[in-house]
Amino acid sequence: MLPFALNHMTTPRLGWEAFLDLSARLGCVGVEFRNDLPGALFDGADPAVVGAAVQARGLRFLALAEVKMFNDWSDAKQAEAAALMAIAKQAGAETISLIPRNDGVATDRADSRRVTETALRALLPMLRDAGLKAMVEPLGFEVCSLRYKDVLADAIDAVGGAGTYFMVHDTFHHHLAGGGAIFPELTGIVHVSGVVDPAVAVADMRDPHRVLVDDADRLGNVAQIRALRAAGYDGPISFEPFAPEVHALGDAYAPLRASMTFIDAGVAA
Repeated sequence: MLPFALNHMTTPRLGWEAFLDLSARLGCVGVEFRNDLPGALFDGADPAVVGAAVQARGLRFLALAEVKMFNDWSDAKQAEAAALMAIAKQAGAETISLIPRNDGVATDRADSRRVTETALRALLPMLRDAGLKAMVEPLGFEVCSLRYKDVLADAIDAVGGAGTYFMVHDTFHHHLAGGGAIFPELTGIVHVSGVVDPAVAVADMRDPHRVLVDDADRLGNVAQIRALRAAGYDGPISFEPFAPEVHALGDAYAPLRASMTFIDAGVAA
C-alpha cells in the first residue's frame, strides 16, 4: 500500500484523538493538523500531549497548518509564523504549512516571485533556528499570488532554501494551474482529493467540489501520483477533501479505505 496520510480537513468533525485513531486504523504513515477548523487547535489540549499521542500510535506528525497569506509579509505575519513554529516544536511536528495570499494581489509571475521570495528569505532563519521545515502550497486559482510551481522553485533556489522548504503537490491545485513540471526532489507531501461533478468547468472548481478519489475523478490523481513516484518521490500521500458531503460522513473509514485501494491499484497498474 502507498504511504497514505490524513489531513484533519478530511474529518473535521472528529476530535483530535478520534482523528488519530482513524488514521492508525487505516494504516496511515502520518497526519496533518490545522488551525483553521472550528474550535481551538487540538481542542485546547497541550501540544506536547498531542505529539505524544501521535507517536504512541506509530504515526508521524507530518505538518501543522497553517500560516495564511504567508507571502503578504509584515511584522504581524512574522509574529504569526513564530507562534505557529512554537506550537509545532512543542507537538513534535516535522513541518509547518505556508499558504499564499489568494485575493487577486500579486498574481503575475514577476510579482508572485517577488512577494514569495521576500517571505521565504525572512522565514528561513526562523525555521532553521526552530529546527523545522516548511511545506509551501501553490494554489491553482487564478487569483492566487503563488499559482505556479516553477515560480516557487526559483524562489526557493534564490534564497538558498533547499532542504528547508518543500512543495505541497496538491492534485486539485496542480490540475487547476494547468499541470506543468512536478519537481519531485522538492516535493514534501502530496495532497489528494477528487472532483467528480461532470458539469463544473475547471476554472469554476472550488474547495466544496473536492471529494474522495474514485473512478469518476476528473483531476487525474492516479496519473499525477504515478508520475511523481516514477520520478523518485516516495513520500506521504495525504487525503484532503473539502466537500461537505465527505465531512458529513458518520464513519469515514470504509469510504477512505475504498479510495486508498482505488488509488493504490491504479498507481501500481
